[in-house]
Amino acid sequence: MQAIFAYDVGNPDPSTPDSLEVINHLTDINAVISQIAPKWPLEKINKVDLAILRCAIWEIKFVNKAPPKVVIDEAVEMAKEFGTDTSSAFINGCLGGIINQPHESTTPPTPNQD
Repeated sequence: MQAIFAYDVGNPDPSTPDSLEVINHLTDINAVISQIAPKWPLEKINKVDLAILRCAIWEIKFVNKAPPKVVIDEAVEMAKEFGTDTSSAFINGCLGGIINQPHESTTPPTPNQD
């Protein structure tokens, strides 16, 4: 998550193979985020929340090693540790939309502003 955050704020060199994979799939991952949070353009989502979402979506959609609920729980815990007071609810709402309604748009809680 930290490498994805760093990449998003200007560090062009991913520090891990996993972060490189996330970056390689950003177009697809960003499309998922736009679908599950249609009222929140990517540039309006808090950078920490966005990095957490991108990593979790990559794990759910491309890696498939852990059950989605486990990935969501881990993402929510990271949001509690690194985000703001509303980050965990926003992350949970977005990611819950992926597994609960995979073909429908959902409106997650309000994201944090930078």
